[in-house]
Amino acid sequence: MRRSAWRIAQVVLGILVVALAARQVLANWHAVRSTPFTWRVQPLLLVLSVLVVWAMYALLVATWRLLVERWGGRLTMREAASIWTVSSLGKYVPGKVWAIAGMAVLARRVGVPPWIATGAAVLNQVLAIGAGAVVVAITGTSLLEGRFPWIRTAMWIVLGLVVVGVLVLSSTDMVRRVLTAAGVEAGDTAGPPLGALLTAAVANVMAWSGYGVALWLLARGLTEVPLPLGLAIGAFAASYLIGFLALIAPAGLGVREGVFILMLDHAVGTPAAVALAVASRLLLTVTELGAAVPFLLSPRERSRVAP
Repeated sequence: MRRSAWRIAQVVLGILVVALAARQVLANWHAVRSTPFTWRVQPLLLVLSVLVVWAMYALLVATWRLLVERWGGRLTMREAASIWTVSSLGKYVPGKVWAIAGMAVLARRVGVPPWIATGAAVLNQVLAIGAGAVVVAITGTSLLEGRFPWIRTAMWIVLGLVVVGVLVLSSTDMVRRVLTAAGVEAGDTAGPPLGALLTAAVANVMAWSGYGVALWLLARGLTEVPLPLGLAIGAFAASYLIGFLALIAPAGLGVREGVFILMLDHAVGTPAAVALAVASRLLLTVTELGAAVPFLLSPRERSRVAP
């Protein structure tokens, strides 16, 4: 009965998440078509944009798997890809904890201890925020400082907090104290070594840059707007990061688009900024669904539930 209830819960949650994501696709598609802007579609560039996004997903999947394994867990690449892509759909449910919680639950189903799965998921998010703050501080804050003079300082403060968080999570004693306080048995395995953390940090910087490249290709594949590559990277990283930190907005909806338009308004004009903001949202929603659906539809590997 417990296994049947789990399967039913998975199906219900999966339908809810896909429905919420599909609603975003339909709403964004309508917004794209109704935007007063001249479109110039180049399919090859659009395909390249999607492929770049999926390549960044693969990089982040490998990064999360590295952290899990260095922390003492065991995952195949297929298991890691399935868990990462499916749990990522949790961002479309209001609240920021669903993706991490889903990652921990799904990882436990294939034998990864809960504290390792949760710790690696949280650590990967912390590294992503820190890497995003670095990218924004280098490429994007000059576009926001006119209206938000404190933005550069805020990004470096975020980075400082991330460094502290990484140091805490990389300390075996500190991790055990935190988990013990939360009532979770941490076992005897040490946290990921410094080399794994540095590798993960570099991978996250590469991912933010890759997403900017995908946006640059998207702009060239849909419009005649001369969007510089550096501006594309900065606008994507800043808007996505601020949208992520907006705790009440599912998938940063509305917040991310607002920051995106604010950053591109003076450079490409308001109509183009609005068009690219909506097109970027549509691109990411489609690629996230496209990456997760094959795993949702394919037969699951045998469960090896962790104790």
